[in-house]
Amino acid sequence: MPMLASNFIPPNLTVHLQSENGLLGLGPFPEEGKQDADLINAGKETVTVLPGAAFFGSDDSFAMIRGGHVDLTILGAMQVSQYGDLANWMIPKKLVKGMGGAMDLVGSADTRVVITMEHTAKGNKPKILPECTLPLTGKQCVNRIITEKVRP
Repeated sequence: MPMLASNFIPPNLTVHLQSENGLLGLGPFPEEGKQDADLINAGKETVTVLPGAAFFGSDDSFAMIRGGHVDLTILGAMQVSQYGDLANWMIPKKLVKGMGGAMDLVGSADTRVVITMEHTAKGNKPKILPECTLPLTGKQCVNRIITEKVRP
């Protein structure tokens, strides 16, 4: 869900979307048949870039993130607690290919954190809970949750 945000930005609004793999200036997803396998976001999905886009290393990308230069981040989640705690990086005893950059993204006090996710997990289990049962990515860091059932 988080990766779909670029498709809903009105043309009269200027938003600079950054992907933690080193891309500033993400556009909407490409039309079918017009994908460029060399243009991918951090989720390894093909993307488009807007005029003026910039490409750089992930070290510079994380310097922007850790330096507080990202105003808002949109992430997925496995669980969010009533206190705004976030669990989105692993399920115990499951293979983890890497934790990604979520801990850095939610660790900056100046960055608003918006979670977009399905309202329930497999088996219709709630993902918005009194307390997270999975390992935390961040404590009291979530500012807003958007699901298919709950929107701002």
